[in-house]
Amino acid sequence: MESSRGPPSYYSILGVNAESSDEEIRRAYLKLAMQWHPDKWTKNPTQLGEAKQKFQQIQEAYLVLSDHSKRTMYNAGAYDLDEDNEEIEGFADFLEEMMSFMDDVRKETYSVEEL
Repeated sequence: MESSRGPPSYYSILGVNAESSDEEIRRAYLKLAMQWHPDKWTKNPTQLGEAKQKFQQIQEAYLVLSDHSKRTMYNAGAYDLDEDNEEIEGFADFLEEMMSFMDDVRKETYSVEEL
């Protein structure tokens, strides 16, 4: 599902949503990897190029979504595939803490007097 604003999301590539568990992501990856593995398409050279491209997208999506730090960064819109992993881990921890804090604040209710 590509949009004119850029490449498809990693979630849409794997056919899962952002709330999916690690196990759901792994199962979706395995299913798609088996379906689009280039070795299965060698007898159909006209679609081999498409299969290689899809397989690469599936691999990249799983690489990010299966790693907790990378997934946190991706969900926050701050993930860059080309960045150094050490920088990602430190910033991912910070973002995760901030997102958790924001979720806690959203759950609180305030009276009119408190506001």
